[in-house]
Amino acid sequence: MPARNEDLHGNVPDSCEVALLIIDMINDLEFEGAEMLVRYIKPVAEKIAALKRSAKQAGVPVIYVNDNYGRWQSDLNKLVEHCLNSEVRGKPIVELLTPDDDDYFVLKPKHSGFYSTTLDVLLEYLKVKTLVLTGVAGNICVLFTANDAYMRDFFVIVPPDCTASNEGGLNQQALDLMKTVLKAELIPSSEIDWEALKAGSKGAEKV
Repeated sequence: MPARNEDLHGNVPDSCEVALLIIDMINDLEFEGAEMLVRYIKPVAEKIAALKRSAKQAGVPVIYVNDNYGRWQSDLNKLVEHCLNSEVRGKPIVELLTPDDDDYFVLKPKHSGFYSTTLDVLLEYLKVKTLVLTGVAGNICVLFTANDAYMRDFFVIVPPDCTASNEGGLNQQALDLMKTVLKAELIPSSEIDWEALKAGSKGAEKV
């Protein structure tokens, strides 16, 4: 593990028990089938934006985990610029959730945020034990990331109002699976107690 560098992360804490993951929300929504997802994603984005604000006020690190859409030369700035400066379906969503300079960003090539990425190393550096997962699609990338987090012994929280899938039924199935198989807690975003999670508590018993 590298020596701590106080200048490396700006205002993001060098260690914290909990982190907020925002999965695949930097998204132009121009892929096949996205018209179904668009129906659900705006209210989800608004909830995630509010949850992000509360996390940052509590000193909780925010990590964007985003697909590279097969563009191996992509980076955060290119993805954001594409979504903000083009007339794409995802533009209003990215306007709500544009990453801040002190947010973390992990580019992923596949469904899980852990597969062939630096997420493991980042979470180890931050000493994270609890992950709050948000984003799309609930039944694919959020589910796959939750699965890999569970196998790594992270405690997982998924706010049901902060994830969406192409169909509401599929999203609920994914949430049920995360609860029953992956032992995730399903806590509404407004009821997440960041201070309790930072102190090592498992959060409110609200499902």
